[in-house]
Formats: sequence, structure tokens, C-alpha cells
Amino acid sequence: MALDILNGSGPLRVVKVLANGKRRFDPVEKDRLITAAMKPGVSVARLALAHGVNANQLRNWVKLRRDQQAQGALTVVAERETSAFVPVVAASPIARQSDMPARPSSAGMRLTASLPNGVRLELEDADEQAVSVMIEALGRYNVPAG
Repeated sequence: MALDILNGSGPLRVVKVLANGKRRFDPVEKDRLITAAMKPGVSVARLALAHGVNANQLRNWVKLRRDQQAQGALTVVAERETSAFVPVVAASPIARQSDMPARPSSAGMRLTASLPNGVRLELEDADEQAVSVMIEALGRYNVPAG
């Protein structure tokens, strides 16, 4: 027998009564009742009364369903999320070509960072202080992926 959930066709079918008086309901009908109770504008108390269930019990079932859905959504987001860390490539001195003018004796360094959102940052001919400032600045920002 299919329940007409919103019109209150009768109490939920009880499949088992425990020794302490607690009832176990048909899972399919219970699932439909919870789904109906989650619809906007539906009175949970009226729905519970029409189906022979305590209103607080139905509210608890709805809360559990919402928590499960939220947990499922968080799991999906966590699986898709990329690392917030920026990959850092070890810097190496730049080889000077003979036609380039000579600079002071400090060897320049190159820093290249590819961010998860597709932005590519390059810092060339930088001293150690500039590279460390750049790495520190990159570490402060959470760049969204994608």
C-alpha cells in the first residue's frame, strides 16, 4: 500500500515493536515521510499527527537527514578541492650571457610559481631577500582553484 504522504492517508506501517514499546517503521514509508516533511511550507507537526508519529521524532529524523546530506556535500567538496599550497621550485643562479652587462657580484635567482587558478608568477634576477618576501607573500593568500 503506497502512502499519500501529504494528505495523511493513515499511520506509518509498523514492522516491529520492541520490548520497551519502541516501534520500527517501514523504511520506505519513513523515507517518504521525511522527504515530505523537508518540503517548504509543510507543517511537520500536522504531518506527524496525520501519520501517527510523534512530531519531535519526525523533526529528529529530518535533522538527521539534513546532517547526512550536508556531510555528503562536504565529502564531495573535499574530494574536488586542490591543495592550497603553492608549489615552489628551487631557485638556481641565472647563467649570464656574454652580451648582458655585468651586475654586482650577487648572483641573481629565478622564482617561478604556478598557482592552482592558472596564474603563473615569475621573479627573475632576484636576490635572496626578494625571493623570501615573495614566498612569504604567496603563503599569506588562499588562492581558489579553478
